[in-house]
Amino acid sequence: MSATGTAGLEGLIVSRPAEREPRPEPTWETVVVVAHELIGGRYHRLVLHSPEIAAKANAGQFVMVSVPESTGARILLPRPMAIHRRRVDEGFIELIYNVVGRGTAALSHVGAGDRMLVTGPLGRGFELETGVRSALLLGRGIGVCAVMGVAEDAAKSGVKVTAVLSANARAAIIGVGDCHELGAQSIAVCEEDGTSSPTALAARLRQQLAETPPDVIMVCGSNRLTLLAAELAGEWGAEVQVSLEAHMACGLGYCHGCAAPVESAETEEGPLVCVDGPVFDVLVDSNRTVEAA
Repeated sequence: MSATGTAGLEGLIVSRPAEREPRPEPTWETVVVVAHELIGGRYHRLVLHSPEIAAKANAGQFVMVSVPESTGARILLPRPMAIHRRRVDEGFIELIYNVVGRGTAALSHVGAGDRMLVTGPLGRGFELETGVRSALLLGRGIGVCAVMGVAEDAAKSGVKVTAVLSANARAAIIGVGDCHELGAQSIAVCEEDGTSSPTALAARLRQQLAETPPDVIMVCGSNRLTLLAAELAGEWGAEVQVSLEAHMACGLGYCHGCAAPVESAETEEGPLVCVDGPVFDVLVDSNRTVEAA
């Protein structure tokens, strides 16, 4: 997870209704690194043996990863990372991250067999409501990781999934193999060939999904994709859920450092991304277009 800001989303983000079921209790667990590899030329795929978290985590939840001192660096605060895959049979969780600072640079040096402290699963994830027949997933960069859990759940429940996997360059697109494995249709787009522009992508999705528009759209990683989701949902009568990205110190709501861009009364503290999200609802407005961002 990373901070992307919320410019252009003012007034669009609202808290979700009360949860239907209690979310799983988080655990503090020292886990073993199973694999750690570079993918897409810039991202790191970290596979951890964590049977409890793998079994409990909901789609779209995240973990706080503490960088071990075995890396040679002393990093005080853990890093929030969306759970990309939950491989319950093997007891694995997969995380994908980008090196953006001192903490993740140190994390990139851990290897198979190393141990690290992980806290999770945390936050409120995506929810496929009863009766949903089809879902459109929109992910940009490592934002793809946050929505892939929905494809996992959809594969088990028979929900049809179309996933847009977006990146700056075609070589950096992640998730194609995951979609193939899960039976989800993937649409890979990028900036270098113009296919990820909101105008081009909107036209493609309108044409491809004209006869069977999705019941719900789930998005992470791009404000432009969030606006596009709201625009298309207004035309299709769909709902939109968005996973927000934010810097976090604890991930548990103690530090109150990740305020969500949701309006609240002046006398009340607004919702936090870590405990009230990261997944929020998006107000659908058929009159607002992505060009307004």
